[in-house]
Amino acid sequence: MNHAAHFFSTESKSFTDVLQEVQSYLSGKYATLISRKPEEQKQQLIAYMSQYLTDHRLHVPGLSFDELVNRLYAEMVEYSFLTRYLYSKDVEEININGYNDVKISYTDGRIIPAEEQFSSPEHAIDIVRRLLHQSGMILDYSQPIVRGHLANNIRITVFGPPITDKEKGIAASIRIINPQKLAREDFVVNGTATAEMLDFLSLCLRYGLSMCVTGATGSGKTTLMSWLLSTIPFEKRIFTIENETREFDLVVQDEHGLVLNNVVHTVTRSSEDPRQHIDQERLLEFALTANPDVICVGEMKSAEAFAAQEAARTGHTVITTTHANSCLTTYYRMVTLCTQKYEMNDATLYNLVTEAFPLVLFVKKLEDNSRRIMEITECRILPNGQREIAPLFRYAVHSIREISGKIVVEGGYEKVRDISPELQKRLLENGMPLSRLTTLLEGGAA
Repeated sequence: MNHAAHFFSTESKSFTDVLQEVQSYLSGKYATLISRKPEEQKQQLIAYMSQYLTDHRLHVPGLSFDELVNRLYAEMVEYSFLTRYLYSKDVEEININGYNDVKISYTDGRIIPAEEQFSSPEHAIDIVRRLLHQSGMILDYSQPIVRGHLANNIRITVFGPPITDKEKGIAASIRIINPQKLAREDFVVNGTATAEMLDFLSLCLRYGLSMCVTGATGSGKTTLMSWLLSTIPFEKRIFTIENETREFDLVVQDEHGLVLNNVVHTVTRSSEDPRQHIDQERLLEFALTANPDVICVGEMKSAEAFAAQEAARTGHTVITTTHANSCLTTYYRMVTLCTQKYEMNDATLYNLVTEAFPLVLFVKKLEDNSRRIMEITECRILPNGQREIAPLFRYAVHSIREISGKIVVEGGYEKVRDISPELQKRLLENGMPLSRLTTLLEGGAA
């Protein structure tokens, strides 16, 4: 039956009133659905709701019949109006500042209020608790701050009463990691980097130079690193290590489902039982025995930093990220993290991490919400053992203007210098053809 054709309302009601009425009807008459299959349950529930709306000629101003049914289903089973943002390829973050203040961050840099808001503090808490339930987390007065995840690429951090004002309900940050896979051309068009910079980084990783991508949360580290890993030849084995949830999806299949590349994805497991607790450091130790060509440590933020630099200094290609404000301070950040494992002299640790990660790239989200690789540096080890942090590429901000109420950042990229003869020699030793190295140094396409 085409319910929309029979949707002639005699009385308009608010969405909240219709929701309460439909919920009451379904809970009393269809407490248990016939099918246990999720998709069949969904179809049954939608059919029951549609029939009830048609029989009682219920109508909400501004909503078509189908829109009303979809909103009712999202409210009752899914995550209210958040559902469409959670699974949108154009959304990268949902920030809830209060039940009536929800902001959506889009991949193109726009940050605008959600089209709808929660109806009350209690409504916001109920929906977010439903989200947290996916990862077995509980939000209550005894646990007012929790972190969880929904699917592999969605992180949730929630603050509830009494940490937040009761009349506001909750505050939450829902971050959708890498909602869309970007290609080399996308980074160039978006101004994240030049084609020469991207080719340089891709080839350096391909031929065995370890590197660290550094920057603040939301600067685009994971998205950029995901692309770099996607450029690794299919015959090379990639081993990824991530904390709690998996953000990378590097497996490539053909139209018949045959896996074409060589990837192992792993995540940590937290447990109060030491025998069952598996952190990034432990996974990294096992990864070294799994014949990896490239090891990806999703983020260095604890003692795994020491194991990562050890792996990089012993012939393995390692790519990782961390939080720092520049390429130079990245090394000091690594030193701080390494001291969580061993009490060693800072100067000794500095020498270790600079040897392990000769390349560092600093990414930043600018005032106009654009993302830029601000600098790529090489740590050059001088004959006397001293270290020199040499910029290879950099982005210079020329002006910041406000045009029609929007901030516009203008700038440009420049190549400062080539990589050192020492790193050129290492690339050749690792199999890079001389012709390709020559082309790279001349700034041509790799």
